Amino acid sequence: MTALGTDGTRDAPPSMSGRRSLATALVPPLTVAVSLLALCLLWNLAASVWPSRAFPGPAQVWQVLLKEAANGDLFYHLSVTLGRVAAAYIVAMIIGSIIGVLLGSYRRVDRFFNPWVILFLNIPALVVIVLGYIWFGLNEAAAIGAVAVNKIPNVVVTMREGARTLDPSYAEMATVYRFGRLDRIRHILLPQLQPYLAAASRSGISLIWKIVLVVELLGRSNGVGFQIHLYFQLFDVAAILAYTLAFVAVMLVIELLLVQPVERHATRWRRRPA
Repeated sequence: MTALGTDGTRDAPPSMSGRRSLATALVPPLTVAVSLLALCLLWNLAASVWPSRAFPGPAQVWQVLLKEAANGDLFYHLSVTLGRVAAAYIVAMIIGSIIGVLLGSYRRVDRFFNPWVILFLNIPALVVIVLGYIWFGLNEAAAIGAVAVNKIPNVVVTMREGARTLDPSYAEMATVYRFGRLDRIRHILLPQLQPYLAAASRSGISLIWKIVLVVELLGRSNGVGFQIHLYFQLFDVAAILAYTLAFVAVMLVIELLLVQPVERHATRWRRRPA
């Protein structure tokens, strides 16, 4: 028998509640799967209506993807590009966070360097990449540095806003309890800056991997960007799409399995909505 609720209605049995919870949990992934399937069907329909080497269908792209994976080229170039993304991301986040917190904490310093921030925000990424290669040569350091320089101003702006919102009462409490420098950073600074770090991190990854492809296209002899440039010269659109979709899929996996879990772990101390 089902029990009566406080309002006189009958409560659902546990088995029914469990099925409802399972159905609710399955809705988001099923929605994504149906959406992607619809996109593939639309793509296949368009390719069949307009058959052309310049517009291959999903089946052709899939065949190229399997071939590149079988000979090892896909995994090699993906790993090279991901290494550059990781290196540029770490450099940009560390330097940008330090500068942003300093500017947000000291008003006079912020006023002096604000024109610099605006200037670097508005310099096109292509200009930074070209100048980096001209000044430092076609090497790995120039490639990673050019990508990081393009991202650092965005991190600075985000972290500067975070530093401006720091509650001084927590700093006073840390002084009263004689917190050391590391304890201040761990227990006072980082928890307050976490939302801004998450925002800078997420936008950083989405921007950096796009710039890395341009860097590889212009001046590297390996990586996904290099492969896309190579197949562009060969007018092989299926291969271009295969490498593009493979790289996008990897970045989505990183977002779902790495970025979001780390963000949830970092914000576990917050009260979750009911």
